[in-house]
Amino acid sequence: MAVASSQPTFRSLLLASAVLVAATPMGCSNDRQADRTPAPESAPGSSVFVDRAVETGLEFTNFNGACGELYLGEIMGSGAAVLDYDNDGDLDVYLIQGALLRPDIEKCPPLFPPSEEMMPLRDRLFRNDLETAADGSLTLRFTDVTEASGIDATGYGMGVATGDFDNNGWTDLYVTNLGSNQLYRNNGDSTFTDMTEAAGADDPRWSASAAFVDLDNDGWLDLYVANYVDFSVAGRQHCQSLTGAPDYCGPLAYRPLPDRLFRNRGDGTFDNLIWAAAVAERPGAGLGVVSGDFNSDGRLDLYIANDGMPNFLWILGADGTLRETAMATGSALNREGQAEAGMGVAVADIDSDGDEDLLVTHLALETNTLYRNLGGGLFEDQSLATGIGSASWAFTTFGTAWLDFDNDGWLDLITVSGAVKIIPELHANGDPYPLSMPNQLFHNLGNGSFEEISSRAGKTFQIPEVSRGVAVGDLDNDGDTDVVLANNSGPARLLMNQVGASRHWVGIEVLDNDGKRNTLGTWVGVERRGRPTLWNRMQTSGSYLSARDPRLLFGLGNSPEITGVIVRWPDGTSEGFTATANRYQVLSQGAGEGLDEST
Repeated sequence: MAVASSQPTFRSLLLASAVLVAATPMGCSNDRQADRTPAPESAPGSSVFVDRAVETGLEFTNFNGACGELYLGEIMGSGAAVLDYDNDGDLDVYLIQGALLRPDIEKCPPLFPPSEEMMPLRDRLFRNDLETAADGSLTLRFTDVTEASGIDATGYGMGVATGDFDNNGWTDLYVTNLGSNQLYRNNGDSTFTDMTEAAGADDPRWSASAAFVDLDNDGWLDLYVANYVDFSVAGRQHCQSLTGAPDYCGPLAYRPLPDRLFRNRGDGTFDNLIWAAAVAERPGAGLGVVSGDFNSDGRLDLYIANDGMPNFLWILGADGTLRETAMATGSALNREGQAEAGMGVAVADIDSDGDEDLLVTHLALETNTLYRNLGGGLFEDQSLATGIGSASWAFTTFGTAWLDFDNDGWLDLITVSGAVKIIPELHANGDPYPLSMPNQLFHNLGNGSFEEISSRAGKTFQIPEVSRGVAVGDLDNDGDTDVVLANNSGPARLLMNQVGASRHWVGIEVLDNDGKRNTLGTWVGVERRGRPTLWNRMQTSGSYLSARDPRLLFGLGNSPEITGVIVRWPDGTSEGFTATANRYQVLSQGAGEGLDEST
């Protein structure tokens, strides 16, 4: 749908809301954000994560435009990205903002009017001004540089993808919207230019997650855009709960949309001619997208989480064609043969067997689904056997990521949640936005099972919110993984890791042979004596509407010994490198020792 191009002022929003805050199916209070903001966390070290958003200057609150009409669009956003946009060695943060769904605010005033600090309503770029003192102590501080950056993202925002599409060595942004998307080229001088029209990279439909990935291995990043459903305010459907009360509609009330795959021409423009027919003939309510080499043939593939429909697994063949293989490979449905409400998706080698496993998040009463890769791209639903299924049964989960939060060498799991149907108990208690749920943290026990440890994860995991996007990365460069959490109609959270740096680790960044750009898609293995090789892929895609740190952070446990690093480049060549624990290192193609590997 088209979003109003002009931004109403704070005063006009506030006056309209004061005149017409009518009773709605969700309640009549509009002070939700003040009531639901947690108090400051306890001292560092008392939990896995501590929220440092406010004290570090990462102050941002999402506005979803809800006005009591129960529009599907208002409950689906929003996402976040961590990226080093200024190439200064630390991660900056990009946060997605919503907008009014209807311009006639006199007839549909917002339930939660934006504060003056939130105006104008637009996405925000925060620069990380990390400082290291002489004693090694770190001071983390963020500065809002949106105005100076030239980014003017004022649509109804959904998600963001990151990658260097023009190979100039600077990370670019692709912003998805409920309406036309935007491609921002990083100029290398802390400013961005909107290249959407010039590059031919727009999609005017409702887009959700997107991913930069070099599918044809020509050295230029292509772009996959997952589209959701054909929703518009004018064409909205009216739905009810099981009790007959008005409620949000699900995706099946609308026509699913086909995704779009853009090929990078290498001249600053995209086309969708190659692969277009295969993707366009498969409509699906796409929400999550991630890349990986799922059948271990040396070529990158794509996995799409579809909401209420079978998922997609696009396998790239040797002839350059895409085949949709999810049903044949066991990754389309759950173990009962049912399609689920796929939202977020995460990929990693969680069992250290050298191939990539998948996690897809779903609605409450469905459980999150763990598809273990059996080898060769065949998957088996092991949600129940691992303990993830039963522990997630009561949650409607969106953003997710694999991360080794304690650096013990085994990848753990974070999932963030918020309902999409009104929760009767919250509504009965007068909650003005009765969709809140707590988030979850799962510890990998290293024996094929996971333990939920949300009660020890931190205060943010105890306070229910309507959480959506999650982006992971080492924000303070101290060797452990932190989390940026995006809430719908609520404040962003900066969850700083308090425990990971107590163990050994190694950080790896892989660059091309010019040492200029990240080679997304590279497969990296850290070898350790007498223990399994730790594998991970350099990429920014995954989660839900969000983009992660492209650097790879490997936990080494209590031993700092690294016997070698294997790097399998996207062009099929392999090199060996040496690495030292407890520091970040840059590995450039061509600088290592050539390896003759057939697998």
